[in-house]
Amino acid sequence: MSVDGLRERKRERARSELVSVGMRLFAERGFDATTVDEIAEAADVSRRTLFRYFGGKGDIVMEWARGTTTLLRDSLRARPLDEPPFASLQAAFTALCQNFAGNPSEIYAVTVMIERTPSLRAHNLLKHAQWEDALAEVLRERSPSMDDVRSTLLARIAVAAFRTLLDEWINTQGRALPFDNLNRVFDLIRNDLTS
Repeated sequence: MSVDGLRERKRERARSELVSVGMRLFAERGFDATTVDEIAEAADVSRRTLFRYFGGKGDIVMEWARGTTTLLRDSLRARPLDEPPFASLQAAFTALCQNFAGNPSEIYAVTVMIERTPSLRAHNLLKHAQWEDALAEVLRERSPSMDDVRSTLLARIAVAAFRTLLDEWINTQGRALPFDNLNRVFDLIRNDLTS
């Protein structure tokens, strides 16, 4: 492996560690109560090093969210091409929910933080817009005859369904995993749109 390749892998590991540490601290203490210095100290790097990778705390959250965008995109691409588009979107969000199952209490804390912290509102809206754009793009890849309006509408409806599910999860203090109610939310949309 080249020196540049090793350097890039080292940078990626450092970046990933900062995201992991930052999200853990945010979940434990809250976004606004966690300082950049605390994240740097917990990750055993200098403040300057942290700022080499991220412009601020919100960028750490967005980097974490980028992983969810990739997961949704890849899950949708893996669905059978003959599957109805909305069913494929539901399956992609099912995969995202299954990703929550490994550590539900930490994911719940992070979700509450992201969804309910006013200073993260702009970052959260950007994350959902990225999901919508990524899903609409994959829908068009999967079905070249699908136009921009239909793909965008389907993606936005699916994201809205998932956001509604997250709200319910938060309102019930995380008693049931999002996966438990995902089918019900998507079925409500399917039934209301066809009745």
